[in-house]
Amino acid sequence: MKSTWKTLSLAACLALAACASLPDQSGRAESHALPVNADTGLARALAPALRAHPGLSGFYPLHEGAEAFAARIALARAAQQSLDLQYYIFHADQTGIGLLAELLAAADRGVRVRLLLDDIHLGGQDDVLAAIDSHPNVEIRIFNPFARRGMRMLDFALDYGRVNRRMHNKSMTADGQATIVGGRNIGDEYFAAHSAVDFSDLDVLAAGPVVAKVAAVFDDYWNGAAAYPIASLAAAPPPGRLETIRAQAGASVAVLRDSAYARNLLETSLAQQIARGRLDAYWGKADVIADGAGKVLQPPDDGSTHALAAFTQFLEQAQSELLLVSPYFVPRREGVEWLGGLARRGIRVRILTNSFAATDVGAVHAGYAPHRKALLEAGVELYELKPTVAVAAADDRKALGGSSRASLHAKTYMVDRRRLFIGSLNLDPRSLRLNSEMGVIMESADLCARFGDAFDLQILDIAWQVTLLEDGKLAWTTRDHGEVVQLQREPGMGLLQSIGQTLLRILPVEEQL
Repeated sequence: MKSTWKTLSLAACLALAACASLPDQSGRAESHALPVNADTGLARALAPALRAHPGLSGFYPLHEGAEAFAARIALARAAQQSLDLQYYIFHADQTGIGLLAELLAAADRGVRVRLLLDDIHLGGQDDVLAAIDSHPNVEIRIFNPFARRGMRMLDFALDYGRVNRRMHNKSMTADGQATIVGGRNIGDEYFAAHSAVDFSDLDVLAAGPVVAKVAAVFDDYWNGAAAYPIASLAAAPPPGRLETIRAQAGASVAVLRDSAYARNLLETSLAQQIARGRLDAYWGKADVIADGAGKVLQPPDDGSTHALAAFTQFLEQAQSELLLVSPYFVPRREGVEWLGGLARRGIRVRILTNSFAATDVGAVHAGYAPHRKALLEAGVELYELKPTVAVAAADDRKALGGSSRASLHAKTYMVDRRRLFIGSLNLDPRSLRLNSEMGVIMESADLCARFGDAFDLQILDIAWQVTLLEDGKLAWTTRDHGEVVQLQREPGMGLLQSIGQTLLRILPVEEQL
């Protein structure tokens, strides 16, 4: 009898779960970027430089993790009117809680805070997010949420076509005056605050006309059909819940403030330049490439909201050199043919991606590795990041830096050392067809020269160059303490790993990578 009741209970639960649906959006209010106020502190600070470069945008690349975190803290503290943040991941770790505390402090000052988060990593966080959302100056929306809040795996089983498509965008904009766009999510591993791993990443802090374009992308997603107020998904927080969270965040920040990491923030180049009141920025024209918010609701083959055409057009402008840095690189056959066509036209095509030893997603390596030989035969140069890199501390050698345990996470593409893309878009089927992405294209020969020169100088120290031997086998060449070393077996690939990679290649999962 007990087993019968258990079976009936399970069947009832499954039936109820199958009927779950997302809340009605008809009462949801739209909101947009606030009019730019020329009298805010950020506006006054930026005005002289903007007047000196009419029509141009200013860029400050954020190579180091600590510097990237310091930049976000600086924007949160400087904001007087608005803060708009859009992220794929926002961890509740020391840097995530540290930034959250600054957002609450800004809201307490009267700043309007809009926080748009993808739902894929938010399991079990509804009560916390609802409490933060209860602040009168904070609004949180969840992008493409799971309908079954406590039974997410059922959504994967019953609504996979929708929940498999995620918002991968990353941006933070203050007062419509300054923005940060790039590859970093919010979390310790992205800001060099995690001892086990450091994602080698790249963002750009920007000011000028490009900020309005980033703000327009945010508004498109914020008001899109897939963005749901957390208040419509979660129960109302109990009285005092926000103050409890604020107290917990304060205690965490106190620990962070007393850490070696916090002291390092004050020593970053960005912090020192802010203290001097002068930022060594690059200037040039800029544009934003972004998928429309509706992409995640469209069939994968519907290009009406996809940025792929604009991104491809940007890459195809190359006349002499194309440098591609993508942690997740799965070119597929058509990508190999396209890149090979560029190489046959005399364009030097170089690609940096993760090695098997450095990647955090083994399935992606399984999707990439079978194409290496064809790419090399077509004249493409391949480099794979080593899991341990040693980069000198000089400022002009930080563009590709990492830590004692490194994994590439930057998505950066350079055309002819003249135009540079920094954003969230990987060269893989998931970025191009399933997830939403965005990034900034900057025209600056000086910025490109810095990036390109750093690549040329460091690449054999931080990566293996993959080449073809005369017998058609692959070799991996690197520079170790000044000495060139060549391996004829894939670094980090033992027998068990090789078997695992073979099995992954058999599975029909390339579309999902």
